[in-house]
Amino acid sequence: MNKYKKSYIGKGTAVAGMDIVKITLKVEELLKVTHEFEGKKYLTFELAKMQSKDDYGRTHTAYVSVREDAVEETAADKAAAKAAEKAAKKAAKAKKTEEEPVPETADSEIPF
Repeated sequence: MNKYKKSYIGKGTAVAGMDIVKITLKVEELLKVTHEFEGKKYLTFELAKMQSKDDYGRTHTAYVSVREDAVEETAADKAAAKAAEKAAKKAAKAKKTEEEPVPETADSEIPF
């Protein structure tokens, strides 16, 4: 069974006498959860009625659901990429050390 993590992006209030919910969303949060399909950006989110009003009278909450195994996969990918980058830097440093010429003294003698 898939588990989902909810990222809350905003809240709203039902408009009296109508089937409309007025919501307020933070643009910064929206940009974090957009996805791209065929070269266009989209945002998919859910709007749910809360069990009770909050302190500000809001009746609905907006959130984005992300599958947890997808989040774990992303973290694993990041860790693998970081390890590969570290190995590449180490290899580059070793190669640079091999290529550095040894400076010669004028007499080719150790001065002490």
